[in-house]
Amino acid sequence: MTNKTLKSIGVVGGGAWGTALACVAARAGRNVHLWARESEVVDAINATNENTMFLPGVSLPEKIRATGDLAALASAEAILLVSPAQATRSVTQQLAPHICDGVPVIICAKGIEKGSGRFMSDVLGETMPHASCMVLSGPSFAADVARGLPTAVTLAATSLEMARPVADALAIPSFRPYLSSDVVGAQVGGAVKNVLAIACGIVDGKGFGESARAATTARAFVELQRFGAAVGARPETLGGLSGLGDLILTCSSTQSRNMSLGAALGKGRSMDEVMAERNSVSEGVHTAGVLAELATRYGVEMPISTAVNEIVSGNAGVDETIENLLNRPIRAE
Repeated sequence: MTNKTLKSIGVVGGGAWGTALACVAARAGRNVHLWARESEVVDAINATNENTMFLPGVSLPEKIRATGDLAALASAEAILLVSPAQATRSVTQQLAPHICDGVPVIICAKGIEKGSGRFMSDVLGETMPHASCMVLSGPSFAADVARGLPTAVTLAATSLEMARPVADALAIPSFRPYLSSDVVGAQVGGAVKNVLAIACGIVDGKGFGESARAATTARAFVELQRFGAAVGARPETLGGLSGLGDLILTCSSTQSRNMSLGAALGKGRSMDEVMAERNSVSEGVHTAGVLAELATRYGVEMPISTAVNEIVSGNAGVDETIENLLNRPIRAE
């Protein structure tokens, strides 16, 4: 495995991020099969080299072939798993019969499974125990990556030796993977920052200003560090691309689905209104509840994350939640 050049990549998930990663793999010279649930996406990519539903206006490399059949990925030498976090269990159960033992399956979704409270690597370990599990995460907007703008990410596996062939297969001048052996840590930042970005969006939506957003981001990073320490993530991972890097990006731009959702809530719109007009997933909405549960389980203080959960679950309004946060007792940083 360590000296093998990967020639074919399968991508599971035809949303914006899956399509962007398919572009990376194709530009790196790999043959790419992209599985999408939506027949419209499959037809559009194969007919026009464009994902008109999720990534309009971006011309896709001809090496990408779309399919609605997971069996078509059977010959892939590595799989990029980009389906939404809450769909990972069902999708990998369907994928498992088609993938050979030992094939790298790289988790690219950012979230924690509702109900079980399990990371995506744990889910994959249950549904595809013979796969070689890896995680790709970091500060990366799909549109930037698809257009070839410079991006750096973390690629984590249980050993750097296992990760290197996958990194080599995806590395191009505009897409740089950094290797890590901290599989848990690489998932913490991506999952937790989605919830925290909703809070930063609310701050923006309320018009509280740049200073308030900077303070919220800084305190959000404290929560990310606390939670990461509780689940065994390494500090250097949390302070790297998949932790602090992803948090900064997602908390500073309404190009982020989670931050833009928070901004809409801050402006007084309802959750039902915002969700009804979207065709893509805001993972933070689904992760907020399970993150609040895990914080309680581990005894981790996460007031911002808990507040976001109260808002998105409909248990509290934006204004009263902000007032409660601002009136917390003064304490040492």
